[in-house]
Order: sequence, then structure tokens, then C-alpha cells
Amino acid sequence: MDNQTSSSTLDSGDLAAPLKIKDDWQVLSPVAIFYFAVSVFKHLFSNIIYLIPAIAVSYKSVLEHPFIWLPAILAAFTLLTLFAFVSFKVYRYRLTEDNIEIRSGIFSKKHLNLPFSRVQNVKIEQPIYYRFTGHACLQLDTAGSAKNEAKLVAIKLDFAQQLKARIQNQVQKDEGDINLENLSADPAASLSGSESNKAHQEIVLNQRNLSDLVIHGITSNRIWIFLGGLAPFYNNIFDSIGEWITSLGIDLTELFSLQTHSLLEVGLYALSLTMLVMLVMVSFSVIGAIISFYGYTLSKLDDKYIRRSGLFTKHEVSMGLSRLQMVVQKQDWLDVLLKRINLKFEQSNSFSKNLSASASSSKIIVPSIKPHECQALIDDAYPDNSLNALVGNDAFSPISKRFIFRNIVYVLMPLWLIITSSTLMNGKFMISALLSVLFVGLCGLVVLRWKRWGIAKDQNFVYLRKGLIGVDYYCFPTYKLQQTQFKQNLLMKRRQLATVKFVLASGSLTVPMIDEKLAYEFIDKGLYQVESSQKSWM
Repeated sequence: MDNQTSSSTLDSGDLAAPLKIKDDWQVLSPVAIFYFAVSVFKHLFSNIIYLIPAIAVSYKSVLEHPFIWLPAILAAFTLLTLFAFVSFKVYRYRLTEDNIEIRSGIFSKKHLNLPFSRVQNVKIEQPIYYRFTGHACLQLDTAGSAKNEAKLVAIKLDFAQQLKARIQNQVQKDEGDINLENLSADPAASLSGSESNKAHQEIVLNQRNLSDLVIHGITSNRIWIFLGGLAPFYNNIFDSIGEWITSLGIDLTELFSLQTHSLLEVGLYALSLTMLVMLVMVSFSVIGAIISFYGYTLSKLDDKYIRRSGLFTKHEVSMGLSRLQMVVQKQDWLDVLLKRINLKFEQSNSFSKNLSASASSSKIIVPSIKPHECQALIDDAYPDNSLNALVGNDAFSPISKRFIFRNIVYVLMPLWLIITSSTLMNGKFMISALLSVLFVGLCGLVVLRWKRWGIAKDQNFVYLRKGLIGVDYYCFPTYKLQQTQFKQNLLMKRRQLATVKFVLASGSLTVPMIDEKLAYEFIDKGLYQVESSQKSWM
């Protein structure tokens, strides 16, 4: 292969140094081996849950025979290193004036040719093992399939920033050419557009400090997923913890004995132990939030939002405002108590399937902000929105009360009657009483679900409300609609009810059992806006 590189310089936007376009096939820096090794390890670890049953059955025998598992670990490490090295060797990329090509793959060869004009998001990621060498990963997301994203995994940080600016300038130029075709001959509007293009000052919209991240970790506790994966090991974990507590001189059997302690003392001991366990579990969630969102900054540069965060791996996500599909204001029950909101700016969901929520470049999450901060960000994204006024006046049209009847009478009550009758016939009165309490509680949740669900609209936006104890609000411009669906079965038709489904590039939203006329009104207004608006959903 010819190693000579022919280069041309292009304007890189705000960066002083011009971008050198390398139009011959380039190899990655050897530090890319670390990236490929870590990627394989992450993939194996993410699928380890499928191996938990086999590990739970055989891990004792494996520990008793170290001459089996030690060579196995060495062999796995060797294969991992070999795979990372070969992946590095076969990876090639080259740049032209307006596109990037990438060749990769060991067993399944891939050749990706991505024009800059198709790029939806540009993300710079700098893992901790790249900070010492000044390298970074550049990730390019398109509006198409998640399998067609491009990623340069070991390039210099300054080159990544220049390439990002080059791509964004190309996208902005293409969008500007399209907009010029639709503009009327208005000199004042043209002058205004020219002046706005000259403004290249990044404005900080929001920052999250450590206390905000701690609150986010507490309110969005996801430790239950981890605990579910550990279920096969509970007996051994509890035995180990019991042995450790005994080694400290604490006898749990004596501590919780009603013969030596009063019921009040045992209750207090149990409550203290429960609080201690909960504190440990919440600590894991808080640590995860800090790792994901440390140093969080949301900025705006022209018509782009830029999110930077990450403790070990630094993420820089850039998202064009014109590509924003929907804003989501979410509150769980703890968020309601602490008066915090998690705000999401969502785009196409095709790319987010391969990434965690915090690292995904298809959406920008602003964790645990206060209500006035949330509304300020929504107003910045959608200046003409009426969400705050609708919430204050409770102007959402509710769904039908038939929702309560359907879920309680047709779903919950038959199950409760069957199970309760069976337990009563067997003389298990206490279990029947507990099942009845559970049934009443579930009925209450159904009523809450009905109370939260609502829909509203104004001249330019559609608003949805849903939730259980907390309340979530969804706001999207009507012209962003990709598809609408009208669903009605025989029972709903008899009562003039219908279910409406709104499909956007970021996903779908469903509102069940609303008035038939209201459903047609939303669909007709949405289709009219899509047909009459000259704005692009992208």
C-alpha cells in the first residue's frame, strides 16, 4: 500500500488550524488496540447475564480445580489481545472533500462510505486511557440504521475537533442551500440570516454540580437490575456477609431474638439494618451518576446544543436544534418529593439502541434540574411552546374513565377472584387478605394512571401527559410527525372512543381511549401541518 498522503486544506470553522484532508487510506494509531480490547470486554460483560445460570451451577467445582480456570483465563486474555490487534490491523479510513470511508471487520468485512451531508450528530469521546496520549474517538450518527454509523476510534483530539467542525460546516452549508430555495425575496430577512451566521459564541445554558448528581443517583436508582442479576448467588453472598459480621463479634441470631430483646428493640434493629442495606444500594447508583455526568455542561453554539460530561470517559455530544424531534420532562416519585426534573432532548432513536442513556448521541439528558431551569431550557428549544401555561391551568384533555373500568374489571378482578378463591378453599385466610390488599393497591394505581394521562395542542405543538405517581410531559412540533394511527375496536366504536398513536423519528407516543372527535381533530391538524409546512423534520 502506498503510504504517501496527499492533503488539501479546508476551512475548519472556528478552529484556527485548517483541516488537512487525507484522501489516501490511513491506519490508526497503535493506541487503538486498547479501544478494541475494551470494546470486546464490554460486549462480553454486557452478555454475561445469559451465562449466570451456568456459572451458578458450576462455579464451586471450578474454584476447587484452579488448574482448569487459570489456563482458561489466560487463553481468554490471549484471544482478547489477538482479536484487538487484528481489528487494529484491518481498520482503515480515508477522507475526501465531502465524505469519509471506513474499512473494518475481521470475519465480516465492512466498507462504509458516509457523506458529510448525511451526518445527524457528531460526538467526541475520550476514554481515560486516551487522555495520556491525546487521542479521542469521533462518532458520526446518521438518521438511518444504527448499523451504518461511523466511528474513528484513535485519532488525535485536535484533528477530531477540526473534522467535527468541518462536518458541521458542510451540513450547515447544505441546509443553508435548501433554505435559500424556500426563502422569499426579503432583503431584511437575508441580512438577518447573514448576521446570525457570524455569531459563533458558545453560550453555557446549564451546568450540574456534584450535589445535583447525587440527587440524580438517588432518584434514578437502577441498582435493582444489578440485584436481579445476582439472584443465583444470594445464598452464598448472605453466608459470606454472615461470616464477616460474626467475625466482628456480632451475633445476628441473638440480636433479633425476642427472648432476649423486646419487640420494639428487634424492630429498631431490623429498621437500622434495612436502612444500612438501602444506603449501600443507593451508593452504587450515586457513583454511577457521578461517573456518567461528572463535569456536566450544556452549551449552545449557533443552532447546536453541545453536552460535555464524564468522569473517566469524557463525552462531547453535539446536536443540531433543527434535528430535535421532541423534549421530554420526566419526574419519578422521588423527583416529585425533591422537586427535580430530568429533561431529555430526543432525536432519532435508531442510534440509541447501541448506547447507554447517558452516553447516547441521539438524545441529550439534563439530569435533576429545578422546574424553572427546565422551563427555561424548553423555552430556548421551542420559544413558542405553551407547556407551562397548560400545566398551570390543567388544560389537558383526559382519557375516558372506561380506561379504569377496562383494566380493573377485565384484567385485575378476574385474576384476583381466581387466586383468592383458591387460597380461601385451602384455608389460607392471611394470604387471601394480603392478596385483597394488593388488589386494592393495584386498583389505586390504575386510577392514578388514568388521572395522569392527557393530551393538548396549540397552533404549533402537541403535548402529552402521562405517569403514575410522578408526571411526564412530552412536547413535539406538529410538523415533525412521521405517521399517525387511528385505532378503534367494536367496543370503543360503540362508545365513540379511539386510540391515537403519533409516530416520530424519536419513537412513538400513544394516547388511549380519547373522544373519537378529538382523535380525528388531532390527526387532521397533524397531517395538515406536515403537508403545509415547508420545514424539514430533519
